[in-house]
Amino acid sequence: MSKKQKKASAYWKENVRYLFILLLIWFAVSFGAGVLFKESLDAIKIGGFKLGFWFAQQGSIYVFVILIFVYVRLMNKLDKKYGYDE
Repeated sequence: MSKKQKKASAYWKENVRYLFILLLIWFAVSFGAGVLFKESLDAIKIGGFKLGFWFAQQGSIYVFVILIFVYVRLMNKLDKKYGYDE
């Protein structure tokens, strides 16, 4: 395996690791807060709505958008690390 292929392989391994971690966070927020922990979160109100309901309807979307920006930042750093920033 050439040095270029090893570099590309390491790049994609790190990229997939980032994707897995970020999607795991999103799953935990959307499914965990919106479904699993809904009852306990409903004791807290935000803007007049129960927190469990808010996470199920809005919170997971906001977290997903934030995670997109985090992914872009991580990928920019990763591109620079492996020399793919053009």
